[in-house]
Amino acid sequence: MTLLHTTPPHMLSGPWKLAVVGAGGTGSALLPSLARLHHAMIELGHPGGIECVVYDDDTVSEFNVGRQGFYPNDVGQYKATLLVNRLNLLMGTNWKAEPRRVDSKLNLYGDMVIGCVDSRRARHAIAQAAKRGNIRYYLDCGNETDRGQVILGEFGKARHDRLPHVGDLFPDLLNPKNDKGDDAPSCSMADALRKQSLVINQAISVQAFNLLWSLFRNGGLNFSGVFVNLATGRTNPIAIDPAAWARFGYDAPKPPVKKARKPPKATVSV
Repeated sequence: MTLLHTTPPHMLSGPWKLAVVGAGGTGSALLPSLARLHHAMIELGHPGGIECVVYDDDTVSEFNVGRQGFYPNDVGQYKATLLVNRLNLLMGTNWKAEPRRVDSKLNLYGDMVIGCVDSRRARHAIAQAAKRGNIRYYLDCGNETDRGQVILGEFGKARHDRLPHVGDLFPDLLNPKNDKGDDAPSCSMADALRKQSLVINQAISVQAFNLLWSLFRNGGLNFSGVFVNLATGRTNPIAIDPAAWARFGYDAPKPPVKKARKPPKATVSV
């Protein structure tokens, strides 16, 4: 199979260093899948699997139970610490938790940052912190009531073969000024479910999991993201194609034109 984007060689020959920002709805659904991916990678001969650091300054409320990956006894504990400790115990990982917010004072390091957040302010902070730490990949996992997107992109200088990240394709999603201001905590689980489908976080996490699995198992990708719409039952991939990106308003640089080599000058023997 010909791949349109190939996994960097060092990610096939050494551990993946991931920073996951957000351990709530989507984060708590995705992290167990990352632990499964780590285990599968090791079993299939990958030298190192996944090294992961999880960032989230929030604690579990009683209204998170049942809607997110938490249980009644978890109430009051930091989400990041709780999930990481649980996975380390159950799956033998050696991951780390940082129960803090990603902001302008933090640098993120590694191969990839995975954003499991819904606010523009949080996305902007993630992008800035990842750029300061020279992270290559940004996997954005965002959703609204019953729809969302998973987009894998790359930071760095614009090139014809660089995957555009969520901020390239949808600049509005990284503009803190456009936050709606409706991210206040819900007063009950019923209130939370009126704002958001019970299924959407799982649906988004599955698509992110699939992209990461392809990066490992297939050595690359033939699409760089997916739109999910539970109301219509549709998922639509984002093609790795400058023409497709242009429809979102992102114009990729043209590939360099190779200059034709001039034929050598003829020599005359005397």
